[in-house]
Amino acid sequence: MEKGKRIIPEVALNSGHKMPMIGFGTAAIPLPPPEILIPIFLDAIEVGFRHFDTASLYGSEEALGGAVKEAIERGLIKGREELFITSKLWCTENQPHLVLPSLKNTLQRLGLEYVDLYLIHFPVALRQGVVGYNLTKDDFHPFDMKGTWEVMEECSRLGLAKSIGVSNFSSKKLSQLLEHATIPPAANQVEMHVAWRQKKLVGFCKEKGILACAWSPLGANGASWGTLAVMDGPVLKEISASKGKSVAQIALRWVYEQGVCPIVKSFNKERMKQNLEIFEWELSQEEVNKIEQIPQFRGQPASGFVHEEGPYKSLEDLWDDD
Repeated sequence: MEKGKRIIPEVALNSGHKMPMIGFGTAAIPLPPPEILIPIFLDAIEVGFRHFDTASLYGSEEALGGAVKEAIERGLIKGREELFITSKLWCTENQPHLVLPSLKNTLQRLGLEYVDLYLIHFPVALRQGVVGYNLTKDDFHPFDMKGTWEVMEECSRLGLAKSIGVSNFSSKKLSQLLEHATIPPAANQVEMHVAWRQKKLVGFCKEKGILACAWSPLGANGASWGTLAVMDGPVLKEISASKGKSVAQIALRWVYEQGVCPIVKSFNKERMKQNLEIFEWELSQEEVNKIEQIPQFRGQPASGFVHEEGPYKSLEDLWDDD
């Protein structure tokens, strides 16, 4: 192991493939241009990240692919197989006949022959060409969960996605999917942090052998949505001061101790290093108990997908009772 690199624990997915238990998020608004993004992603590889999370929605696939190519050329990694790369099917392609073309476009942008994990981004289907979230009733399509998942399974069988899964699925929607899935989802990526602990959903995922992954584990601090309750919350600040760890490290360690894989985004190299330093220490039971008292708040309710004439007429329809 090179000096400065961290050994990152891996988990065996139900597909049989292994995934590093912390991922590097590549979404940003506004998104920097490739000439800025590629060096950032190279920094992340250099400090030890091996799991990268992108999506067609993010616009970061091309830059990530460029960074992978350059990392191999520079000898930062020996080959593509050292990296675990996730991408996602956006809502405008969330129909059976569009899944395979969308994945092939993703692979073309990445310059790769396969992704390690391919996710349905939301249990929502939108008309092709729709941009943004100011949606009308005509922008929605019925979500053909069964038909779409069948093509996701085909992507797996073709070797274009080593593992397949979902994102932002409630336990009820996961149950519906499992009723007809031949290949069960390997992962469910959802908003999760100390201020939105997702106990029911995480428990359901464990019961079904599905790995829960946490997007926004730091609460999307400073974004146009999200919550300041993670990074600015008094509980984590108190634990941080007494433990000599950063607030972010406490937040990420808590997610990891739930058996959940955090997907964390920082484009600052020093903070990238800190975000990997969460595996060689533990939270005490007293500290965990304090975290359990933090009030709960969903930072991103995705209310743009709720429409009185759409498939989800309320947030309860979208998220069920999770």
